[in-house]
Amino acid sequence: MRKKGTVVIAMSGGVDSSVCAALLVKQGYSVIGMMLKLWSENGHEAENRCCTPDSQRLAKNVAAQLDIPFYIIDAKNDFYDAVVTPFMQDYLAGITPNPCLRCNRNIRWGLLLENAQQIGADFFATGHYAILRHNKAQSVRLFRARDDTKDQSYVLHVLNQRDLEKTLFPIGNYLKSEVRQLAIDFKLPVAVRRDSQDLCFLGGGDYRDFLRRNTQEPFIPGKIIDQHGNVLGEHQGLPFYTIGQRKNLGINSTKPHYVIKKDVLTNSLIVGDKETTLKKEFFVNGVNWINGLPKHSHLRVGVKVRYRAPILNGTIQIYAENQVRVFLDEPYYDITPGQAAVFYQKECCLGGGLITENADSRSEG
Repeated sequence: MRKKGTVVIAMSGGVDSSVCAALLVKQGYSVIGMMLKLWSENGHEAENRCCTPDSQRLAKNVAAQLDIPFYIIDAKNDFYDAVVTPFMQDYLAGITPNPCLRCNRNIRWGLLLENAQQIGADFFATGHYAILRHNKAQSVRLFRARDDTKDQSYVLHVLNQRDLEKTLFPIGNYLKSEVRQLAIDFKLPVAVRRDSQDLCFLGGGDYRDFLRRNTQEPFIPGKIIDQHGNVLGEHQGLPFYTIGQRKNLGINSTKPHYVIKKDVLTNSLIVGDKETTLKKEFFVNGVNWINGLPKHSHLRVGVKVRYRAPILNGTIQIYAENQVRVFLDEPYYDITPGQAAVFYQKECCLGGGLITENADSRSEG
């Protein structure tokens, strides 16, 4: 079979990337497997699910079965600097981060893509559930995956045309059940391996414990205050709480309270009833437009405010190239600074940025 070109596939030892590698081989590409060795906390080296010894063994076995070269790239220092350090800094600053965004931007489509290009690869592939389409203007558009429950366009909104023009998402048009069946059909040793939804470097642990072990900053207790200024209790440190949190607040009350704001200046945790967590308007900074800045300053869009959230109907007002104000048709719960707001028109992902308290807050670096 005539080879279509050389493609580097990012392998993790999981079902999705393994099936991608098998599909690419079947389609006639010259395939090279690469796996990242990411940072793990001292004493917890076997817990980073992206690169445990078992994951490395499985990825190596899949590559051997497919008869493709396989390399492990040491990315520990880069991952710590680009992903783990900002993760801790954001929590200390009262923000709830999504480290997968930085990992995609700086590690997968940074370090790993650079390694692929250095060895002369024509394409770079991953096991993300998303679809790419090329139009007549030779630009690439990002679309939601066929499997709505697995779609990952939300965490891919950070990519640009230079990233996407050489990217392949081999399983974007498959349902997860079909990918599992393909793994069985290809007789891959990962066919029944379970998916993991945890942050890789937390190893399934609580981020609060991780922060206690890995930051030098003291966690200073402060007041828990309701929206009327009444003191209801004492918090153990603002980084240990997230917007919308109800449990483990340490408040003696007959009615439930929810975190609605973390006031870093006064070291206060502001709580209220469920309705006070609703928002219709918010700002988004550091917006990346996948296909360039839209022509119109006001757009009807679908808005996704968390990875697992539904797509909400609304309008965005673009008041600077990378800053927008969002107006939802209906209020929604737990819109959290530091999380991404991603914009869609039908199934096409336009781009997105970080939710912020106001137009002047810092944006994603």
